[in-house]
Amino acid sequence: MSTDFVLGRTPLLPVEAYLSEEWFAREQELIFAPSWICIGVESDAAEPGDYLTAQVGRYGIFVVRGDDRRLRAFHNVCRHRGTQLLRATGSSQTGIVCPYHNWTYSINGDLVSIPQPECFPGLRLEERGLHAASVETWNGLLFVHPEPDPPQNLREWLGGFPDKFGPHRPALLTEVEPDVHEWDANWKIVVENYIDGYHLMHLHATTLDQYDHLAAQTGFLGRHFHFWEPPTPEYRKWLERNGAWRLAHLSAEDDGAYVHMLWPATGLVGLEFAWSLFQVIPLSATRTRIEVRNWSDGGGGGWSRLLSVLGGGGKGKDGSDPLASGDFMQEDRYVCEQQQRAMRSPLFGVGASAERYEDSVRGFQRNVADAMGVSVDA
Repeated sequence: MSTDFVLGRTPLLPVEAYLSEEWFAREQELIFAPSWICIGVESDAAEPGDYLTAQVGRYGIFVVRGDDRRLRAFHNVCRHRGTQLLRATGSSQTGIVCPYHNWTYSINGDLVSIPQPECFPGLRLEERGLHAASVETWNGLLFVHPEPDPPQNLREWLGGFPDKFGPHRPALLTEVEPDVHEWDANWKIVVENYIDGYHLMHLHATTLDQYDHLAAQTGFLGRHFHFWEPPTPEYRKWLERNGAWRLAHLSAEDDGAYVHMLWPATGLVGLEFAWSLFQVIPLSATRTRIEVRNWSDGGGGGWSRLLSVLGGGGKGKDGSDPLASGDFMQEDRYVCEQQQRAMRSPLFGVGASAERYEDSVRGFQRNVADAMGVSVDA
């Protein structure tokens, strides 16, 4: 006899997957390092010498635009003593200089000079260029891979996902205010919350009530999760009266929420009035950084505009209580951190899982288990 839920005493993944630093270290090696990771957008490195840095698993990587305007990716380690070369983002027209001993590289990755070369007899500069990584772009987004010749190029790795991306064209938009958080929760809890359809109708009953959650269309393409849901009739009427809020390149036929999660931890969010990059960055087994970058077409501020439509911007709400704040991110943070705390209880377990609305969580956990080489109960 069929039921509308799945019984179980424990999650598919063991609790140590959310608490253990040893497990976390293995994830960096087995999940993040073999993946194409989105680290930003093409405009982050628009001109020759512009660069941005990222951590991909155990590897520090930077992307720089060369004199020939090509994007190149390199490992962020000097070929002398291994010092990290660059931090954050910036521009270097004259080259990349190691802060320790001033070994200098061109923005194309070649070692061009070293101080006191007589101290290194026989050293050939042309043999000490930076270690190459890979960079490719899709739809204006920058992706990197630690290997210079990955087993799959970016398009192969994305598979059929581009067909589900939606009508948004980020390259036509202007970046507005970002939003940055650090939560006391494992990165997988953050991702699971992001793709969990069940909580939308409950935790976010008043902050994300503009969309018809029961009509959501979701699934996995490979390990990538795709999600779309239509506006409610009431919100659709609001959009008809306030069409100026809609992005200029979208029409009424494009309305709806596109809320995808590229494996393993890159969220892509397209709404009627904004497009967002939701980067989940693991810091430790129990702490995660979330960087939300927002794009619009000049109609208003990113995060404040988002909240003014989704949840009323917190007006008249209790800012001291995350569940009464009118801010869906505060709501999410609260429950993610509460779940992380509860995992230390000897009685922690999952008694049941919604067959439809939590199948995304089970699917994600299976993908994690497969990547980690551990077996789970279906």
